[in-house]
Amino acid sequence: MLDAVALMILGTGALVAISGALLGTFLVLRGESMSGDAISHAIVLGIVLAWMLTGARAGLVPVAGAVLAGVGAVFGAQALARSKLLGQDAATGIVFPAMFALGVLLINLNARNLHLDIDTVLLGEIGFVWLNTVTIFGIDWPVAGVTLAAVGAVNIGVVALLWKEWKIAAFDPGLAEALGLRPGAMGFLLLALTAATAVAAFDAVGVVLFLAFLIVPAVTGRLVAASVGGVLAVALVSGLAAVGIGYAAAFRADVSLGGGMALATGLGLVLALMASPRSGMVAAWVRRRALREEGLVAVLIAHLAAHEGTAVEAEESGPAVLVEHLGWRPAQAQAVVAAALDRGVIRREGERLALTEAGRALARAEIRRHDRRRVLGE
Repeated sequence: MLDAVALMILGTGALVAISGALLGTFLVLRGESMSGDAISHAIVLGIVLAWMLTGARAGLVPVAGAVLAGVGAVFGAQALARSKLLGQDAATGIVFPAMFALGVLLINLNARNLHLDIDTVLLGEIGFVWLNTVTIFGIDWPVAGVTLAAVGAVNIGVVALLWKEWKIAAFDPGLAEALGLRPGAMGFLLLALTAATAVAAFDAVGVVLFLAFLIVPAVTGRLVAASVGGVLAVALVSGLAAVGIGYAAAFRADVSLGGGMALATGLGLVLALMASPRSGMVAAWVRRRALREEGLVAVLIAHLAAHEGTAVEAEESGPAVLVEHLGWRPAQAQAVVAAALDRGVIRREGERLALTEAGRALARAEIRRHDRRRVLGE
């Protein structure tokens, strides 16, 4: 049975997964996954600069600094790319690491006064959230969990309020602009919410591991589902499952709980890559096999049509000829004949094969396509 500490850890991880799925879904659909990376890295610099300028170590000032730094990193990379001096990938590769490296350097130089450890910034440790609690309604709650719950409530409210608008802006920014929905402003709001959530998740999972919950479940949903609602649903299930599986595995192996949860998000992605009916490897293999089978059936039909009504029709329509003249393996020839019989394009007449009316129509259509391509010089 789970004790209070385990429930605090799992609850905090679930809140990270929920907010990550909500925002990550739209980041992935908008093609702005790297913006989440920019924000998660740049908030380090924002927090440090806010402390250096104001001395504030908690409250709205560090949060505001982190949000501004995260959004500034995204717009800085975009501005550099728009200058045509660098491509988008090169601009991203310069701005993000530079801001993150500067933040880590400032932490290292001021660690004694800031009380902020670099490893904590990078990885966090969700296993320690129970050490910092606040009493609400007579119950001790982890501060990180309360903060994430508040930010998560805001995320849910904004997504629910702007669900239709964000869907249109994600798939067709031009239409959104024509409808007066201001996709640029909505994109800025999405980035601001992502930055605020990254700050809230700072203590629990660190800036690096937060990315796993922000992007991986959403990518998993994108591979599996065709609708925005479907992508979000799969992302939520994948993220929440990763929290439970990662906790159990990390606890058993006595390793970082946050790292275990983040790594577990990859399980859903691997499963989607393998078994997704839309774009999984198994589905792709089945489609390739079906296309190859269709092509071989077309070759069989063309062979039978070419010799139909000729003096050598009986000789050329036997199954054994397919192996000898077409160079097929015996098992392959049997499989193609079976597929053609199932499709109703050929029939057996004793020991020979013959075209059905459907087969002849298919052969004529293929000849017309071939002639048209030849006329067009393709």
